[in-house]
Amino acid sequence: MSGQKINKKLFQDRKRTNILSNPEQKFISYLVPRIPNWISSDGLTAIGLFGSLMIMVSFILAQYWDIDYLLLGIVGFFVQWFGDSLDGRIAFYRNKSRKWYGFSLDIVMDWISTVMIGLGYVFYAKGNFELTGFVLVALYGWAMILSLLRYKVTDKYTIDAGIVGPTEIRVIICLVLLIEVFFVGAIHYLVMGICAILFVINAIDTKKLLDLGDIRDAEEKKTKEPENV
Repeated sequence: MSGQKINKKLFQDRKRTNILSNPEQKFISYLVPRIPNWISSDGLTAIGLFGSLMIMVSFILAQYWDIDYLLLGIVGFFVQWFGDSLDGRIAFYRNKSRKWYGFSLDIVMDWISTVMIGLGYVFYAKGNFELTGFVLVALYGWAMILSLLRYKVTDKYTIDAGIVGPTEIRVIICLVLLIEVFFVGAIHYLVMGICAILFVINAIDTKKLLDLGDIRDAEEKKTKEPENV
């Protein structure tokens, strides 16, 4: 695995800037050729959605049965990453990619997964902390909207906010779940911290997006102006 090379063909549709992009892409390049032929791209999408269901259920079980069930959520995040990261890559590898179908399905499944995870946290949280589950979903939705708008304005699809992408978010939340198992109640304050960081990142990205919109407006206006004779 240490000598595994990145199959650049698998990642040509998007630019990644997240801090874990290099090891992640090497791992995906290793996994893709080893996925059985009977597992389709849509099948991997379903696996990713099942991972999100595992995370939601882990919160409910932790609330009503035992805190250790939060560890199931960590497994769920890996399952979610596996399905979500490989569904599009396997389509590229098998030359069966459907750009707009895959793009649309990916966005819808990401949103459903986010809502499921947020709902699970709402079941787990107590009192006013339930609101942080809603805020987290809203902020992640804001980030998704920014990605789509950035794609529209720049014609380049990116899913990362600088060095932080979906994979880093998953790792951070897994650490939060692990901390919660040993220090019950810590999750609420950690989620509040994550919400604050996401708000700042989204606000900065919104300003950058508006600046890009201004630049594109100016460029389009310039191309439409009649040349002086």
